[in-house]
Amino acid sequence: MSKSILIHENGGPEKMKFEEVEVGKPGPGQVKLRHTAIGLNFIDVYTRSGLYQTPMPNAVGREAAGVIVEVGPRVKGFKKGDRVAYCGVLGAYCQERLMGVDQLVKVPTGVSDEQAAAIMLKGMTTEYLVDRTAKAWLKKGDTVLFHAAAGGVGLLFGQWAKARGYKVIGTTSSPEKAALAKKNGYKWVIDYTKQDIVAEVKKITKNKGVPVVFDGVGKDTWAASLDCLQPRGLMVSFGNASGAVAPIPLGILNTKGSLYVTRPSLFAYTSTRADLEASARSLFKMVKSGKVKISIDQHYPLAEAAQAHIDLESRKTTGQTVLVP
Repeated sequence: MSKSILIHENGGPEKMKFEEVEVGKPGPGQVKLRHTAIGLNFIDVYTRSGLYQTPMPNAVGREAAGVIVEVGPRVKGFKKGDRVAYCGVLGAYCQERLMGVDQLVKVPTGVSDEQAAAIMLKGMTTEYLVDRTAKAWLKKGDTVLFHAAAGGVGLLFGQWAKARGYKVIGTTSSPEKAALAKKNGYKWVIDYTKQDIVAEVKKITKNKGVPVVFDGVGKDTWAASLDCLQPRGLMVSFGNASGAVAPIPLGILNTKGSLYVTRPSLFAYTSTRADLEASARSLFKMVKSGKVKISIDQHYPLAEAAQAHIDLESRKTTGQTVLVP
């Protein structure tokens, strides 16, 4: 038997129950994985609340690292004892699980289990945002805007974008978070509780605006994000931390300067095995090089996942958080 956080219906953090589950033996193409660290992400809140509909019951999370303890028939490329990590596969809030090897990647020497668990989703998200989604819009020396700079993706993004030669403006909600963002690659930080985002961006860019805005906040920052863009700029809306963006008339993109909008997902950027492995390699290379440093800022026992969700939603957490099985 294994312990797992399960939800049987959508709702608040109280819907998450710590229960015993039967894991069983791995089938063809599967392994049994013992988790050593589990990543906490805002998508877990969407799963729990029902914003993203999922089958019931489920173990909520989508990212973890661990050790293979048993290998099923017809598994190639993986063996018992391998350190592995994954993201995007629902059911991570558990001690042990069965899963197919198609979404697993090996964790290299020089990257810890906790680092891998904390950054697979956020790190590969950062990789595709910087290196693929916006590449055609950017050249070295350009200035971009990123919302929620002290969040999990935000702290990785600041370092990654700086390593690629971009200057980054970040938004945060407190002086403490602003200081943290500046330590992680941001050249300028706007406190949106006290400053007008659009006015500050225009001041920094001498009224030009930025070629790209990266917005994982959603509803609360949508309008300001569009107003910060240069003509023909790109709005990258990759998350809904404040709620989903309401439907908008396409004509607004015309009136604000022939803007482009994309709503990317990690799944689309890692949909093939080749893309998944390439993204993970790029991520681990950045971590091992020291250009992107990983700090685990919060640890919660798996049994206290509900409290972790409460703290995440109230923006009490910064950077990377892991659940410990």
